[in-house]
Amino acid sequence: MTATFEDAVRVYLPGRRDPKIVCLGGGHGMSTMLRGLKRYTRNITAIVTVADDGGGSGALREDLGMPPPGDIRNCILALANTEPTMERLLNYRFQEGTLSGQSFGNLFLAAMNGISETFDEAVHRMGDVLAITGRVLPVTNQSVHLEAAFDNGARVLGESKIAVYKKQEDCRIDHVRLLPERPEALEESLEAIREADMIVMGPGSLYTSVIPNLLVAGVPDAIADSRACRVLVMNIMTQEGETEGYTGVEHIRALLRHAGRDVVDVCVANGAPVPTEISAAYRAEDAEPVELCREEIERMGIRVYCYPLLARGQNARHDSDALARALMAVLGEYAVR
Repeated sequence: MTATFEDAVRVYLPGRRDPKIVCLGGGHGMSTMLRGLKRYTRNITAIVTVADDGGGSGALREDLGMPPPGDIRNCILALANTEPTMERLLNYRFQEGTLSGQSFGNLFLAAMNGISETFDEAVHRMGDVLAITGRVLPVTNQSVHLEAAFDNGARVLGESKIAVYKKQEDCRIDHVRLLPERPEALEESLEAIREADMIVMGPGSLYTSVIPNLLVAGVPDAIADSRACRVLVMNIMTQEGETEGYTGVEHIRALLRHAGRDVVDVCVANGAPVPTEISAAYRAEDAEPVELCREEIERMGIRVYCYPLLARGQNARHDSDALARALMAVLGEYAVR
C-alpha cells in the first residue's frame, strides 16, 4: 500500500510512554534518520558499525589503535542538543598540517577514549557532554575489519577498499564477513534489542553499514527472537561500488542471507518519484532509483509501506522528519495488530 501519515503521529508529550526504538547501521543515512526520530521519542538506541578503515577514522584507528570514531560521531551529533557553535566546532575539519582533513569531533572522541577504560564508555561520556537524546553504542568493542568475497572468487580486506575493487573489476559482492569472525556484542546492545518496540535497519550502505552489525555474535539472534516490529528502510538509490543493479528484493535477500535468520517484518520505502535531473546525475555514477519489486517482497511475508520520503535538494536522500513520521505510523499500526 502507498500509505499516508497518521494524524496520531505527534512529537513526544510529557506523561506518554515513548516507544523504544533501536536503530542499526552507520553512515549518513542513519544519522539522517536519527535527527528525525529524536522529535518523537527519547528512547532511542543507535547501534553503530565499527568496521570503517578509511579517511580520518582510519587514520585514528591506525595511529591510536581505537575503533573508528566517524560513524559514531555522526550519530552522536544527530542526537545532540547543543548550541550551533558547538555543532560547527565538532564538525570542523582541519584544512592544513598533519591534521588536514581530520574532524575535531573525531579527535574529541579519541580524547574521550584516552581517558576511558573502554570505547563504549568513551562514547557514553561524549553523549553525556552533548546531552544527546537516547544513546549511541558501538556494536562491539573489538577491533574488526570487513572482508568482501566477490563472484569472481576474489577477496578484499578493508571496508575502504571494497568499492574500489568492485568498480575496477566490474563484479558483484557475494558476501561479506568480519575478521575476527563473530566478535562479541555489547550486552547493552543485546538488551536494547530485546526490549525494543521497533528495530530499524538502514538506510545506508548495505554491505558496509547495515550488514556488518548482523555479523556480530548474538545480534541477529536477538533481532530474530524479538517481538518488536522489525523494519528495513530501503535505500532510495542503488550505490556505486556496492549495489549497482540491485532491486529491493535483492537488498532484502542479501540482508537475510547474512543474518541467517528471519529479521524483517516490514519494508519502508520511498514512494515519491526521483526528479529526472537528479536521476541523471546518479546514472553518471552507475546508480539509479531502487526498483522495489514489492509483490516479490510481500510474497516473502514482508509487509511493504511506501511513503513520500525524498528530501528536497540536489541529492536523492531521505527527509529526516518524513522518515521518522513514517516509522512512527508503521509502529502505530503494528502495535494494534
